[in-house]
Amino acid sequence: MAKSKGDGATAKTRGEAIGVITKGSLVEGLEMKLDSAQNVEDMKAGKFVVIEGDKNDFFSMVTDMRLDANNQEVLLHPPGREDDILRKVLAGTSTYNIVSLRPMLMMPKGAVDDDGPRPVKAIPSHFSEVQEAMEHDVAKIFGKEGDPEGRYFSIGNPLDMDTQVCLDMIRFAERSNGIFGKTGTGKSFLTRLALCGLIHYDKAVNLIFDMHNEYGFKAMKENGSSSTFVKGLKQLFGERVAIFSLDPQSTRARGVQADHEVYISYDQITVEDIAPLQDELRLNPTAVESAYLVYAIYKERWLRTLLALEGPDVEEFAREIGAHAGSLVALHRKLKRLENFPFMVSKVTDGDVVDRIMEYLDKGINVVLEFGQQTSMLCYLLVANIIARRIHEMYVKKSERFYATQRTEDQPRQLMITIEEAHKFLNPTAAKQTIFGTIAREMRKYYVSLLVVDQRPSSIDDEVLSQIGTRITALLNDEKDIQAVLTGVSGTEGLRSVLASLDSKQQALILGHAVPMPVVVKTRDYDTQFYKDMGCLDDLPEAERKAKIDKGTVALYGDN
Repeated sequence: MAKSKGDGATAKTRGEAIGVITKGSLVEGLEMKLDSAQNVEDMKAGKFVVIEGDKNDFFSMVTDMRLDANNQEVLLHPPGREDDILRKVLAGTSTYNIVSLRPMLMMPKGAVDDDGPRPVKAIPSHFSEVQEAMEHDVAKIFGKEGDPEGRYFSIGNPLDMDTQVCLDMIRFAERSNGIFGKTGTGKSFLTRLALCGLIHYDKAVNLIFDMHNEYGFKAMKENGSSSTFVKGLKQLFGERVAIFSLDPQSTRARGVQADHEVYISYDQITVEDIAPLQDELRLNPTAVESAYLVYAIYKERWLRTLLALEGPDVEEFAREIGAHAGSLVALHRKLKRLENFPFMVSKVTDGDVVDRIMEYLDKGINVVLEFGQQTSMLCYLLVANIIARRIHEMYVKKSERFYATQRTEDQPRQLMITIEEAHKFLNPTAAKQTIFGTIAREMRKYYVSLLVVDQRPSSIDDEVLSQIGTRITALLNDEKDIQAVLTGVSGTEGLRSVLASLDSKQQALILGHAVPMPVVVKTRDYDTQFYKDMGCLDDLPEAERKAKIDKGTVALYGDN
């Protein structure tokens, strides 16, 4: 039975009254006159409040504040700094503060938890009371970590509140997601948090293209102190994470033994892997067409054959296959750079690395591919394209088999691929050529989604951005980047001001598929308590630690 407004039990759960609604609309949002006892400096953009209507509670976000006055004469002759009494007399009568609110969700009074919050389709009446949100309000909207289903993962706290804001990890794994923010705002830290949630609750298996060696093992703390390091995914989750390395020597120098060393043969590279590198290699379209001519004759040996040529032989070869000589010479010269990569070999002797990665993923073991000192953008684009393309091909086959048999044992594990510098893969030109553009547009039809990390979301193709389910965004200053992040979101004016006013560290605006409403959070600390919450092996009793290691070893290698 629903409780009435005057019910004592309800009163105990109400937050402090901070003002009343004075005007507004469904489209443009509402305005609250701040109570004279409240300090306007306590009202921060992104703060979470609750409007108590007659029939519904409206969960809302503070988007703007302004100072106002009944009598403009007061503003022409303001009281001096020493006139403290006069200033207090004027406050709340002649002068007052207006706070702009954006209602995000509404819930009927007396609704049971199963009803859940609903989209806003009404507004509260004049003089409806506005209250500070309380812990139970936040939990009602965002859930609480520790539920039996393992659905909710705490990503941080609302501003000025000590309670959890949780991502719905089931919904997070369902779609491609983005983590955005300008350089130095902690994107890698946010990415580690999101990956920890996916791994801890086993909602997706992950393939992480780790360009700067920040996710597998130790990484430098976000405060930039060279003497302070935080644990990587391998240290937190042990055998549930495998490290593959393109630069084994660099990996060993950091005190880490890679689970697998990565080598790629020239015969594993297709023209489709080269085409997206046009900008990086400064190739014209004719050069790519010439590559297809070589492939048509030599098939998988096309690149090895081309790179074996020297000087004048390239022009002669162009005449033989009917290619434009100048374009083929340019293609040959640019692709010669691949021979400088130590992981490129004529023949792979230790098995196909993609098959090996797939074995780990099939077992539910997350793979971090470290690049070591091979941090050139050409290297990153090439390797990520080659591996992701073939992994996707395998997932398409597995998915088609599942759709045909409809047997549970044939259902592929949900895979999330993490890429940094995402605009290099997903700009309007590359998105039509790379496998990553295909994955983003497929909407997990084949059980593969993306976690894109980037500082310039405005450079990402609009169609791809529209498919990003959840956006976790740190501070952005560029107006084009802010507009890109808010593409397809209603009420963008208020959110734009919130996004531009974030702190440069440990604050983020989260919106989209995995949260019921946009929310600004102070992100969770990545510290020893977090390690314990994730079940870090180093922090477990010896017997339990050994049992977990043994269990992981069996998962990796079987009982033998």
